[in-house]
Amino acid sequence: MIWNVPNILTALRLIAAPGVAVMFLFFTRPYADWFALVLFVGAAVTDWFDGYLARAWGQQTKLGAMLDPIADKAMVVIALMVIVGYSSMSPWLVLPATFILFREVFVSGLREFLGDTAGTLKVTSLAKWKTTLQMIAIAVLFAQGVFEHYLGMSIWGMDPEMVSSILSGQTDDLHGLWWKEAGMVWAGVIGLILLWVAAGLTLLTGWDYLRKATPFLKEDR
Repeated sequence: MIWNVPNILTALRLIAAPGVAVMFLFFTRPYADWFALVLFVGAAVTDWFDGYLARAWGQQTKLGAMLDPIADKAMVVIALMVIVGYSSMSPWLVLPATFILFREVFVSGLREFLGDTAGTLKVTSLAKWKTTLQMIAIAVLFAQGVFEHYLGMSIWGMDPEMVSSILSGQTDDLHGLWWKEAGMVWAGVIGLILLWVAAGLTLLTGWDYLRKATPFLKEDR
């Protein structure tokens, strides 16, 4: 195995995947949200750098080709698990997350079954866009958690009438409630839209992989 810079970056991304969940075990919110967001975004950036450096420096290896998709899937699956687990279990969030998780398990199983012929399921440009959208959507949803908990900290001890008066502009907003609520709402909306688009691309690429694998699934006669 060759441990060059691209492969080290990929391995660090793989290690960072469970680290996102660990943040919520050792830190209270919103600090856990902040640390998870920074760790996830930092790891997602390496997804571009390791591939770019491997091509630019001619350091593409079998180890990197094996670790890269595993690291991507681990990041997405674990981060979605954390987001859904700490959410209100809204179907608007649970459904696209379920589609994404189902596709990742299905395609991984398909590749394992195909064995030596799994090379027919090479990563397409559409699949790369799918992964990029998934990571952006997850980062935005983590940001929503940050806004949500800063808003909760700011209104702690306030009665609902006071909060409503501040948000409606009738009372001076001395604690920044308006921008915290706006950040929470917009991050939630944008994150869900991106997640649904990513889920659509996820199902589309999953169907494409199944179509390519179909000739290898036919029974011999």
